[in-house]
Amino acid sequence: MTDADLPSDGTLFDGTLLTDPHVGYAHLRTACPVVRTTTPDGAPVWLVTRYEDVRAGLADPRLSLSKSTSTSSGTHGASMPSALDAHLLNMDPPDHTRVRRLVAPAFTARSVARLRPAIERRTAELLDRFQGGSADVMGDFATPLALTVICDVLGIAEEDRRDFRTWTDALRSPAPDAALASRRALKDMHRYLVGLIAGKRERPGDDLLTQMVSAHEDGDRLSEPELVALAFLLLFAGYDNSANLVGNAVLALLTHEEALTALRSGGLAVGRVVDEVMRWNSPSMLASRRFAREDLDIGGVRIATGERIWMSLTSANRDPQQFDDPGRFDPGRFDPARHDAGRPEGGHLGFGHGIHYCLGSALARLEAGIAVEALVRRFPSLRTADPDAAVTWCESFRNRGPLALPVTW
Repeated sequence: MTDADLPSDGTLFDGTLLTDPHVGYAHLRTACPVVRTTTPDGAPVWLVTRYEDVRAGLADPRLSLSKSTSTSSGTHGASMPSALDAHLLNMDPPDHTRVRRLVAPAFTARSVARLRPAIERRTAELLDRFQGGSADVMGDFATPLALTVICDVLGIAEEDRRDFRTWTDALRSPAPDAALASRRALKDMHRYLVGLIAGKRERPGDDLLTQMVSAHEDGDRLSEPELVALAFLLLFAGYDNSANLVGNAVLALLTHEEALTALRSGGLAVGRVVDEVMRWNSPSMLASRRFAREDLDIGGVRIATGERIWMSLTSANRDPQQFDDPGRFDPGRFDPARHDAGRPEGGHLGFGHGIHYCLGSALARLEAGIAVEALVRRFPSLRTADPDAAVTWCESFRNRGPLALPVTW
C-alpha cells in the first residue's frame, strides 16, 4: 500500500480498520507496515503495524509522549483541557519517572491482591441479579462491575457514581455532534475531582486516592494538577478498558468450547485466558500517540521531527512473524513448556512495553480473572443467545469491545 492507495480523504480510520481491524492490519503489515494517514480529528499520523517495530517504538526514548514535541494537531473535536492533561500518558522522563515512582507502590501485584475479596463480593452481587435465563454480559455485568470496582478502589461515594457514568458515556460517544457534550463532561468531571481530592485531604480513607494524596518520597509529593489528572486517567481508562476486557474474554470463551471446558474443569488457568485475550483481541487497539524527538527511521521509513506516530497493539499482537497462527485463540500459547527454543513466542503487547507499561495491569488482570471465572462457573450452560448473530463492536479505532453480548443459560 502506498499513499496513493489510501482513501480519497487520506484516512484509514473510517473504513477497513473499523469494519474489521484484524483484516485491515494484516494487509498493512504486508503491504505498507509504516503508513502515513490521517486521524478522524484531521491530524496527520504515521501508523506502525509490525510487532518488531511496535515493540521497539514503545521503548524508544527518541519517541516522546509530551505534546510539546508535536508539530501537528487536529482540526476537529474537543481537545483535553490542560487541567486534566498532566498525567503519565503525556509525560516523558524525568517527570514521568518521578510521578510513576510516587504512585507505583499502590499498583504492585501484592498491593492489588488485597482487593480480591472486595472484587469477588461485587462480582457475586451482580451475578445474583441474573434472572430469567438471559442477560447482557456488557450491560448487566462487565460495565457495572468495571465502574463499581474503579470507584471502590478510588473511594468514590455511591451517590456520585451515576454522574460519573453519565460523564464517561459522553466521553465515549462516537456521535458526530458529541464534542459539546464531551467538553461539558470534562468540565464537570474536573470540578468533581478537585472537590473529591480536597475531601480526601480532610478525611483520609482506605482507598487508592487517599494513598495518592499522601504519597511522598524524599519530601516530594504529587502536585494538585498531577493528582487530578492521574485520578481522571485511572477512572476513565480503568472503567472502559476493564469492561471491554471482560466482554472480550467472555466472548472468546463462548466461541471456543475447548478453552471454556478447560477453564471450567480447572485444566486452564484464568490468567492465561486473560493474557491471550489481551493478545488476540485487546481492548486497547493503539498505544498512546508518540511524537518524534528527532528525524528517525521506523521500519525503513523516514519520519521527521515532531510528527505523530501511532503504534498498533492490535496489529503487532497478530503478527505471524512473532506468533504462530496468530488468528487462533490459544490460551496455552504462553506456556513455557510449549515454546519452541528456536522461536519463543515473546509476550504480547496488550499492556504496552517499556517505561510506559500499563500501571494498572495487575488490577486489570485480577478483575477480569475474577469476573470471567465466576461467570462461567456460576452458569455451566452459559452460551451466546444467538450464535449466528454478528457482534456489534464499539465504534472506535482506539478501543475494542462488544456493545452488547446477549447470553442465555
